[in-house]
Amino acid sequence: MKKLPVLCLLSAVLSGCASQTLHMNHGSVDENADEEVWQHFFVGGIAQKKTVDAAAICGGSSRVAQVETVADVWDALLAAITVGIYTPRTSKVYCTQ
Repeated sequence: MKKLPVLCLLSAVLSGCASQTLHMNHGSVDENADEEVWQHFFVGGIAQKKTVDAAAICGGSSRVAQVETVADVWDALLAAITVGIYTPRTSKVYCTQ
């Protein structure tokens, strides 16, 4: 009987991943991000915003290939443990080659 709640929690955490991707320039993109920034939000990020200066990371706006914001497994796990009070996100910046 104890397996059912654990299974439900595990499936909720693993299925809670999401991402938003913004494609900027049509250059070749490496599968590894040039920089990952862990952003801290509280209560689902309501009325909060964070800025990542992708042009500064890539050395100019013409070199930015893609910016991605991800809620991965660890982010979802931390949000579940804190019952949604702390909800981090990971932003990834990809530069053209």
